[in-house]
Amino acid sequence: MTEAGTKASDRAGGAYRVLARKYRPSDFTGLIGQEPMVRTLTNAFIAGRIAQAWMLTGVRGVGKTTTARILARALNYKTDSLDRPTVELTSEGEHCRAILEGRHVDVVEMDAASHTGIDDIRDIIDQARYAPVSARYKVFIIDEVHMLSNQAFNGLLKTLEEPPPHVKFIFATTEIRKVPITILSRCQRFDLRRIDAAMIKADLARIGGLEGVEAEDEALAMIARASEGSMRDAQSIFDQAIAHSSGKVTAQTVRDMLGLADRSRIIGLFEDLMKGDVAAALAEFRAQYDVGADPATVLNDLAEFNHLVTRLRFVPEAAEDAALSEDERTRGLEFSKTLSVRVLSRTWQMLLKGIQEVQSSGRPMAAGEMVLIRIAHAASLPTLDEALKRLDDMPVGAGNGQGQPPAPGGVSPSGNGGGGAMASAVATQHAPVSGGGQTMRLVQPEAAPVAMQPPVVAEEAVPDTVPLKSLEDIARLADAKRDMAFKVLLKRCVRLVSIEPGRLDISLTEDAPKTVMGDLTNRLKEWTGRRWIVSLSSEAGGPTLAEQEEGRRESAIADAKADPAVAAILDRFPGAKIIDIRIPDATDPDAVEETADAIDPVDPDDDDDDDF
Repeated sequence: MTEAGTKASDRAGGAYRVLARKYRPSDFTGLIGQEPMVRTLTNAFIAGRIAQAWMLTGVRGVGKTTTARILARALNYKTDSLDRPTVELTSEGEHCRAILEGRHVDVVEMDAASHTGIDDIRDIIDQARYAPVSARYKVFIIDEVHMLSNQAFNGLLKTLEEPPPHVKFIFATTEIRKVPITILSRCQRFDLRRIDAAMIKADLARIGGLEGVEAEDEALAMIARASEGSMRDAQSIFDQAIAHSSGKVTAQTVRDMLGLADRSRIIGLFEDLMKGDVAAALAEFRAQYDVGADPATVLNDLAEFNHLVTRLRFVPEAAEDAALSEDERTRGLEFSKTLSVRVLSRTWQMLLKGIQEVQSSGRPMAAGEMVLIRIAHAASLPTLDEALKRLDDMPVGAGNGQGQPPAPGGVSPSGNGGGGAMASAVATQHAPVSGGGQTMRLVQPEAAPVAMQPPVVAEEAVPDTVPLKSLEDIARLADAKRDMAFKVLLKRCVRLVSIEPGRLDISLTEDAPKTVMGDLTNRLKEWTGRRWIVSLSSEAGGPTLAEQEEGRRESAIADAKADPAVAAILDRFPGAKIIDIRIPDATDPDAVEETADAIDPVDPDDDDDDDF
């Protein structure tokens, strides 16, 4: 069915049809951007290898339902001279018009979004048993098949695996991941691709010519970009633009209708940001907002142009894309030659984060302005490696007239401690630029008198005024400082790996607080007057002081039980037991060793075992 015939029928009927329906393809040659699928189907039909079921997947508006109807037409194609399945649909066949209009008795279309249950699938299974009424095949087209319930999918499995020879299934879905693998494995799958913006633009120009509507090239490019690869969306927007303009479709018409920003103004805003001209950027942003541009849309357009510039830097041929305006093509190439990838990448990241901020903010305009200020301020900031390279290239002694670079913190170049290695510092200052904005520049300060400071003397080795050779020494020091809480923590949680003057390697118990390392470092420095390096070792370390004391206690109890005098007492008083062992604190230098004398004598005539 030709487009001329379609227009004639529209005029005859007197009813207006939207462009998306009026110019819906009626054969495979009209499908745009789906050449791989068309090629596969053509070869399959020629070879007679026609599948029993197809799965069509893709985003909205790329032609899934249209392809399903064309496929049903191809399966049932019949003319006076040809009666077999074919993809060469050169003329209207016996069943073509009814199939394309969705009213053929043997081509059943079902929307799974509103028919999700097992009962709907049972109806299809029942219908599949009977031969087609007039066509060659009974074709079932199920749109949005992923909406079927699990029971419905399970009920369809057997029929789908071994359908009657006169039945074909065509499924369409936008959510292929929600379709069970058992269904997918029984179908030939075709992924319909997003349609390229240049193809959409060319087809819109063709439709405009058939409709007798004049449209600016930039307007068609804006519609193609806004459709995001969906031909149906593009046709719907174009239909709306024709009604909105009441004549020639201009870029301004489309811009006003969709709330888009002017692409040339977006490029100008991008240039202001890259110059670091905050005032000009904010003024342009406000101007675009005042004429109806959404702040988030402006940032999205900036991100899109930033991506285009980055792409052109590596693929200059991309400038030949027909969907690009002349400004985007020429100025994008200019920016790609002058802006570094680091700047473009940094701007991209800031825009992505800024878009989210604007969309979630209660004051999107203010949020958008803050995003632009950040980008403009950072546009000319050197990256870390750029700053280091500039410092490496900087001649020694440049800018201070002393023959030596100024050392940080007033350290003399001749001072000890390796000050010369740190003498090159990044000197920054805020320099005003056009429009009142400020950018960060890497500069050398002017020659100025340098205040002479006494040279810093390298830290000498501090004598061990408080020698520490074990955890016991640290515990005794904590006891002397009357820090009982820290002493308990040390004894319970710390295992010694190694210790030497100024360095302590330890491991911790599982229940040790996270603050142990910091507490230990601070107290050692405070108590000994020197800096200690406390590190956590991967080795297990020795027992804690608490574990050592417990071991000594158990050993003392065993020794007490083995003592003849104690054993005699225990024998004399049945039921008596050792309840306490007095062990001197290993951290107490004045502790006096005591014997195990806490024994509870029990009268043999007393039945109660009292513990003391």
